[in-house]
Amino acid sequence: MDGQLLGKTKGGNKVGGVATALQRLIFWPLDWLQSMRGHLFIWVPIFLGCGVALWFAVPFEPRMAHYAAMTVLFLLGFWGGIGAPDLVRPLCVGLCCVTLGALATGARAHWVAGPMIDFHYYGAVTGRVWEIDRAQSDALRITLTDVTLDNVADPPRFVRVSLQGAQTAPEPGEIVMLTAHLSAPEGPTEPSGFDFRRTAFFKGLGAVGYTRSPVLLWQEAAARAQPIDRLRTHLSNALMAAIPNAAGAFASGAMTGDRSGITQDTVAALRDSNLAHLLAISGMNLAFLSGFVFMLLRYGLALIPWVALRVNSKKIAAVIALAVALFYLLLSGANVATTRAFLMISVMLGAVLLDRKALTMRSVGISAVILLLWQPESLLDPGFQLSYAATAILIVGYNILDRQILARHLPRWMILVYATVLTSVLAGLATAPFAAAHFNRFTDYGLLANVLTAPAMSVLMASGALVAIFAPFGLAAPALWMLEQSARWILFIAHWVAGLEGSVTAITAPQPIVFPLMTMGGIWVLVWQGRLRWGGLPVLALAGVAWVLTPRPDILISKDGRLVGLMGDQGRAISTATGAGFSAQSWLLDDGDLATQGDAALRAGFFGPTVARSFAIGTVQGVVLIGKSAQDAFSSACLAYDLVILPVSIDPDMLPDGPCLRIDRDILDKTGALGGYWEEGGLTLYPTRKHPRLWHNDRPYLAPLRLTP
Repeated sequence: MDGQLLGKTKGGNKVGGVATALQRLIFWPLDWLQSMRGHLFIWVPIFLGCGVALWFAVPFEPRMAHYAAMTVLFLLGFWGGIGAPDLVRPLCVGLCCVTLGALATGARAHWVAGPMIDFHYYGAVTGRVWEIDRAQSDALRITLTDVTLDNVADPPRFVRVSLQGAQTAPEPGEIVMLTAHLSAPEGPTEPSGFDFRRTAFFKGLGAVGYTRSPVLLWQEAAARAQPIDRLRTHLSNALMAAIPNAAGAFASGAMTGDRSGITQDTVAALRDSNLAHLLAISGMNLAFLSGFVFMLLRYGLALIPWVALRVNSKKIAAVIALAVALFYLLLSGANVATTRAFLMISVMLGAVLLDRKALTMRSVGISAVILLLWQPESLLDPGFQLSYAATAILIVGYNILDRQILARHLPRWMILVYATVLTSVLAGLATAPFAAAHFNRFTDYGLLANVLTAPAMSVLMASGALVAIFAPFGLAAPALWMLEQSARWILFIAHWVAGLEGSVTAITAPQPIVFPLMTMGGIWVLVWQGRLRWGGLPVLALAGVAWVLTPRPDILISKDGRLVGLMGDQGRAISTATGAGFSAQSWLLDDGDLATQGDAALRAGFFGPTVARSFAIGTVQGVVLIGKSAQDAFSSACLAYDLVILPVSIDPDMLPDGPCLRIDRDILDKTGALGGYWEEGGLTLYPTRKHPRLWHNDRPYLAPLRLTP
């Protein structure tokens, strides 16, 4: 009896031990989260971003029932975050943040939703000038608001028009009239490509186009119309008048955000040397300016004993620097990177006023929370990703490396060199993958260019501030000279680095899974504490493998049906040397190919005259028909080829009995641009317009098209 009882006791102990071990295994993550109290706030913007990303990723437009369900989940998470046990509270807060991110994005999308034309418009356009910049073709470009279009009852909120030929830019606030060709903003040029139409939707941009006719002034700007935009133009014109060369145009772009005077050659040099961020009114520009103002006031007031003994000069400097930063934010146009920098600076200067530590990951998190709730679509913006990646790695990197290196008591001059190089290395390490993914290029000497120009950029921003201070007294000449010399040095380095052999390496566009893997791997490394952070490295490695294995489409068809790109041994061959240039350039860049459209048109792959270019993919024989004879040639082409592509609509009564797959205007209006892959013995054409979303005007959709000869 005792033996049996002892056996039961031992068995019970074993069962209890297994249950205890299982319980520890289940609750270990929660216990570990509990031990990380004080370091979890940074996960709030991360989970908000996950909610925003999920809203954009769903293959349908959420309805009221979906938003009601998300609201219930948000309230449950909010209740749990307040009243749940400490052990599960982080999970409740995470649920609350994810649903809040999705709800904020849906609210923002419906708030900004506006009319978007979905046809080709040619006629009179009247509107008030809202913004002036330059297109990729180097042409002046104006954005109009309060638009009136002939026979269009509900015109778009904003219309953007490129001015062809020699045109004089109007002033912001003026009401102008012109005759223009307009159409809806373009969607992706290939499946999973960048969706400019979605970006335009959130900006309220409902039509884009061009004009060759003169822009006529219809009415002068009202006295109080767009004061910030008019001030920006006034300051930019004054600066370029004082420095009438490329350096003046660059200084104007860097100081005010007005890039209308910068030539395409300068833009290309800055891009190929990895210095284009200097023109983006990035966080660095704002940091230089506000930091200079803060130090000027902080140490300037300290030199006046009567003031230094009676006031807190540090806090006075913080208040004035914050006001300068706000003014500069408004003057520069408040893009994503500048807004992020302003929010960061506001938190930092607020910490100075409250006698707290200024620069921490918590300040990064606060700025990200505000921006994601205010403009959730900024999550998809390259500026958001680049600026936050750079800022986060700089904070973490300096916390790790600074203590070790500065503990060696380096000389002051060496600390400056060390800080400049380390900042460029860390920022480049964080931003290079995102820049390569978005812009399909890696600037091989970008680190060198940034190290050589960082001091000059700080001088440029400080000189600009001094010009603003002394210009009213006629004493700005020395500061203008410093401004010009620093701008000249930056442009010299940009052109020199861009001209080096091998300065740019083309990068293939990654498949969609790469971005979330790369982002989550980077967040894991930067945010987790202790050795667990290195668990993000395998995720980053997986992202790299997925990037390398990204398949490229065997065939690409432009939205208008006038251009086809065929992948071959020499790279992608383009059906014609001219026309649909934006699509051709996008395809080649996404292939990791720096060739021009003209060069790609000379590659093997297409045969026959320009109006009837034939090609083959596997066993599929195809032809591209363009020109006035395209419709007449369709019937005979359909009997001779498996795939016929043409930019016009075919009357159903004209359809022959041939077995061809027809890709005409009616089909392309439903699919958008097409990307095809040879798989399982046939050709599958995937549309770019896959899911019904708010920015697509509820047009009908088609499933992927399958052609098996």
